[in-house]
Amino acid sequence: MFSQVNSFGVSGVGGFPVAVELYITNGMPAFDIVGLPDTAVKESRERVRAAIRNNGFRFNASRITVNLAPADRKKAGTLYDLPILVAYLAATQEIRQPGKDTAFLGELSLTGELRPVPGALPMALAAEKAGIKELYVPAENASEAAFAEGLAVYPVENVMQLVRHLRGEERLSPAEAPDLNAMQVSVPDFADVKGQENVKRALEIAAAGGHNILIVGPPGAGKSMMAKRLPGILPDMSREEIIQTTEIHSVAGLTNRQHPVIAHRPFRSPHHSVSAAGLAGGGTVPRPGEISLAHNGVLFLDELPEFRMDALEVLRQPLEDGAVTVSRVAASVSFPSRFMLVCAMNPCKCGWYGHPSGRCRCTPQEVRRYHSRISGPLLDRIDLIVEVPALDYEELKRRKPAEPSAAIKARVDAARAIQRRRFGGERSNAHMDTKDLRQYCALDAEGDRLMKDAFQALGLSARSYDRILRVARTIADLAGSESIGQEHLAEAIQYRSYDFHGNE
Repeated sequence: MFSQVNSFGVSGVGGFPVAVELYITNGMPAFDIVGLPDTAVKESRERVRAAIRNNGFRFNASRITVNLAPADRKKAGTLYDLPILVAYLAATQEIRQPGKDTAFLGELSLTGELRPVPGALPMALAAEKAGIKELYVPAENASEAAFAEGLAVYPVENVMQLVRHLRGEERLSPAEAPDLNAMQVSVPDFADVKGQENVKRALEIAAAGGHNILIVGPPGAGKSMMAKRLPGILPDMSREEIIQTTEIHSVAGLTNRQHPVIAHRPFRSPHHSVSAAGLAGGGTVPRPGEISLAHNGVLFLDELPEFRMDALEVLRQPLEDGAVTVSRVAASVSFPSRFMLVCAMNPCKCGWYGHPSGRCRCTPQEVRRYHSRISGPLLDRIDLIVEVPALDYEELKRRKPAEPSAAIKARVDAARAIQRRRFGGERSNAHMDTKDLRQYCALDAEGDRLMKDAFQALGLSARSYDRILRVARTIADLAGSESIGQEHLAEAIQYRSYDFHGNE
């Protein structure tokens, strides 16, 4: 007796088709699974056997062989429980053989209840591309999988519910895609921030162009407070960005019935004790790290010099390429990692260097040593560096609310609309290549002289030169200017003039 059922697997953040072939023959009783299964897949034998018996079906004392094709590709996880069970019921004629446009995935309990599995959306998208019309998933995953268009996703609570549906006795209703408008996320408002207009301006520029930013200031000045309000002024995500972000979070097991898709830009803030693997991703079966979980959103590193040097150096290549490749014995996979890097740090170890109170006792050598924890190549990849001054008493007691996030977001959205028309997509100024810089960031004679003076005075690198042009282009977009003026360029240059040598 033979049967074949369609299923899927996950590699990186993408799905791939898997054919579950089951063959029952006479011989010594055995239940073998082949096709490069990992331990969790091999253990499906016990879960499937128990679920079959506990739901009133007879489990034959025969030789059962399950092949997961393609046999040369690693299979991992518990999602093959359900397709193996369906293949067994079809081979023993308990149900009809499912059609070629039908697929199954899900983990079984010993009593036949279905449990959720990670990666539902990537596998549903792969099913759509493969021409699958009906996809059966655990009820917990149904809303997430239904975000893929072009196929009917059926939520399954338990084995008997599925059997009755396949026999035509009690039909299941397809799941509906999640309502994005109903998925509201509360984000702190800039109206709560008193003073610090220069920092708000820098954050507005960063949001408008997707630029990386470093905020430097004493403890209690509001660095973390303002960084956490940044998602509230970022543009809304497109459907494509929602899918990309949800795929990553789904593979990491961070989606559920209450939050089936990631409809708002993620804000990831790992502790400074995080390892390099925690940032980049890893594991025996590679899983995304913090920099990928921040894709299309913000990666906030508070107390930047306190992070391990090897962890910070992991950021360099993803900041340039927008992707990170994780190589392990089991596999080598690439995860997308196009994020805004937002960092905060104190000006010295004690935090009070340059404070009007004069409480800092750090020597210039100690300040330089503290700053040296951040490498030059990493600093070179940061577009804006802004100082946060300590607030005075008059600013703190002010009762009038500041400009709300909604007003700032309106200007950011207008600037991003200009960039969408310019590039014909969701690309932002921060990701302009050399050709774009020549076309959209041309300087007049006065601007060229200003840039030359800054290049020599600040000792800029070629990368810094390009990043100043990108920031100047964003400032011009916020001003509604077709060309980059001297005032736009001068403002962009000042965001790279912070003294990292303790000579103030």
